[in-house]
Amino acid sequence: MQLTVNCNSLLPFLLSALLLMLSGCTQQKVNSARLKPAKPRIVSLAPSLTEMIFAIGAGDELVGRTSACDWPAAAARVPVTGAFGRPSLELLASIHPDLVVDVDLADKEMGKKISALGIQRESITCKSPDDIPTALRRLGKLTGHTREADSLALSISNGLATFKKKTESQKRKKTVYLEIWDDPFWTGGKGSYTSALIAYAGGENIGDIVEKDYFEISQEWVIKKSPEVIACMYMARESSAVDKVMNRPGWGSVAAVKNHRVYDRFDNSLFLRAGPRVLDGIAQLYKTIYPEEKPAP
Repeated sequence: MQLTVNCNSLLPFLLSALLLMLSGCTQQKVNSARLKPAKPRIVSLAPSLTEMIFAIGAGDELVGRTSACDWPAAAARVPVTGAFGRPSLELLASIHPDLVVDVDLADKEMGKKISALGIQRESITCKSPDDIPTALRRLGKLTGHTREADSLALSISNGLATFKKKTESQKRKKTVYLEIWDDPFWTGGKGSYTSALIAYAGGENIGDIVEKDYFEISQEWVIKKSPEVIACMYMARESSAVDKVMNRPGWGSVAAVKNHRVYDRFDNSLFLRAGPRVLDGIAQLYKTIYPEEKPAP
C-alpha cells in the first residue's frame, strides 16, 4: 500500500507551527526585556562620589561609604566601610558589593585586592570643575540613572559656561591667597582644584606660579605677594582664622589685611570637594572676592 502525502495540505499546518514557535521566542524576548536588572550594590570611597550618587537619585544603591562622606544627610544612614581612600577589605568581603567607586586609593595595591574579591572597581577622578559633568554621566551609566545624570551634568556645564563668560569680561582680576592650612602653611598651585575654582570666580590665584596641586609655603612668600583677598579654608582651633591672620607679625603690609579682606568659616566641602554643588561653591567664592557685584546666575 502506497502512502501519498499531499504537501499542499501540510503547508498550512507547518506555517502555523512555525508562527507558533516564532511567537513563543518573540514573547520570551519581550518578557526578558521587561525585566529590569537588579540595582547594583555600590560602595563609595570618596565624599565627592557619594554626593554625586545621591544627586542623580541613586542613593538607595549605596551599601557602603567612608567616614568622611557627610553630605547629604541621608548618607549618614549608609554603613561605613572604611576611611577616605582606605576601605576595609574585611567589610567589603562581608557585604560583597557589585561595584566600588573611588577617586584614589591610599594603597595602590588595594585596587588589586578589591578586584581579587570579585568586585568591580571604577576609579573616577575630578581634578577640575570641568571634569564633574563627565563624572556624573559615568556614574549615571553605572547606576542606571542616565537621564538624571545627564540633566544634572548639563546644568553644571551651563553654569560653568556662564561663570566663565562673566569673568572673561573683567578688566582686572583680584589676587587671591587660599590658605588651606596654617601649620604648616599650605595653598593650592596651578594644577589644583581650588585654583580652578578661583579662576571661575574671577580671581587670580597667587599660587599659580607653582606647577603643583598643593604645596607648602612660607609667610614671607605671602607677604611679598600681598594678595588682595585671603580666604582661610579651615576652622581655627581656638579663635577665628580671620583674627589670627589680621594679627600675624609682619602681615600688616598685605593688601588683604590692610583692607580687611580676610575671610573664614567656609563650608570646606563646597570648595575642596569636586561634587555636584560646585556652582554653589563658585558663587560663594565670587561673592567673597567681589562683594560689591552679583555672582552669575
